[in-house]
Amino acid sequence: MSRTMRLKPNELVTAWPDGPASDAIGEVARVFAANLRRAIGTRSIRSAAETCGMNHATLIGILEGRAWPDMETIAKLERGLDAALWPGHNTLS
Repeated sequence: MSRTMRLKPNELVTAWPDGPASDAIGEVARVFAANLRRAIGTRSIRSAAETCGMNHATLIGILEGRAWPDMETIAKLERGLDAALWPGHNTLS
């Protein structure tokens, strides 16, 4: 059985990544990407990706809103960058 098609994060947010999104799920993705950008700081994308044990293209896809990160990717990013990236429930109400 094939997977149901879904919109990319940047298709849910009119002004990705500067938002805000009118779609709640798009807003989670946008805030996640903003938190990721902040955690990367002055490091290069390649350096941050290497630190997290992933390909830089994956990181770029998330930052540009072209890809949904899976749980493994989120865990690698949070551990590698030593940062809580997932938006808290209180910030999205």
